[in-house]
Amino acid sequence: MAHIILKRSSFFHNLDTITATCGSKEKIALVLKDNAYGHGLMEIATLAAQYGISKAVVRSVAEAQTVADYFDYILILADTTPATNAKFHYTLNCLEDIEALKVPCNVELKVDTGMHRNGIAPEDLAEAFERIAMKKLRLTGVFSHHRSADALSSEWFWQRHNFEQIKSDARALQKRYAFEPLSFHLNNSAALFREGSCRDDMVRVGIAAYGILTLERSLTKPTLQPVLSLYAHQIASRTLRAQERIGYNGTYTTTTVQTVSTYDIGYADGFMRSYAPRFRTPEGLHVLGRISMDNSSFESTQKELLIFDDAQDVAMQGKTIAYEVLTALKPHLKRHIV
Repeated sequence: MAHIILKRSSFFHNLDTITATCGSKEKIALVLKDNAYGHGLMEIATLAAQYGISKAVVRSVAEAQTVADYFDYILILADTTPATNAKFHYTLNCLEDIEALKVPCNVELKVDTGMHRNGIAPEDLAEAFERIAMKKLRLTGVFSHHRSADALSSEWFWQRHNFEQIKSDARALQKRYAFEPLSFHLNNSAALFREGSCRDDMVRVGIAAYGILTLERSLTKPTLQPVLSLYAHQIASRTLRAQERIGYNGTYTTTTVQTVSTYDIGYADGFMRSYAPRFRTPEGLHVLGRISMDNSSFESTQKELLIFDDAQDVAMQGKTIAYEVLTALKPHLKRHIV
């Protein structure tokens, strides 16, 4: 069956690079949302714990519960489902989230410093602190998110400036309401390497840990190694004459005698239909015709075929981004750590 290989040495290499940049593995909060960017939630949690990562970031309470035994701190980005676990820290994306949460629980306040997606407005900071105090929630952190850290523009600078002001205001409010000292964090993968250090209490690292990081050419890019490789197995093989057409609607026509095999990977597995006809494997084999629900065709006789080992290459061929390539890979694909 089609399957995924995860390279432990590459993952640890990436974490070594991240640790050297931020100064300590204790500052790394590994982003595991959406099945660890398609790599496998449990597989990556296991590797992270082996490396010594103690902080994780997830999307949902269900994800947090799945990896609860592996981490001391888990930030939940987008779910207010009640769960009793002292390790969980719920994100407050808006003032209304304060009312949705039950006592007691840990919360972190997200503030909009310019991305204009999630987070309260800076002018609502005082009101948020007051509401949190009234609900007797345990405020443990304040954070925000860069929108353009991977691009050479002024936005990175003014978002950092805005966040530094938020930090100053939040520290004053923390003292007013007698909250415990707060954790502050802004940087994502791109921002960490853009800055070259971590001036906050932690950094939320996602795509860089998986070895896929795109920065504008004018920005210094770290040497990272892709962790995930996708393989497929041969279903059937046949020799076709010239001028025979392959697959749905016969969108590929042979020009000579060709030996063509079908492999057990298709869009139901996350190998997207839109990748055809540009897609080619690392060995230079082009997909022939349409990508079907459960299989694809290549001019090959190999029993096992490497489909890709660098999601950035696939993204360029499919005119999308590596995040989409990776998160499209379905959980039913077996993931093996080597």
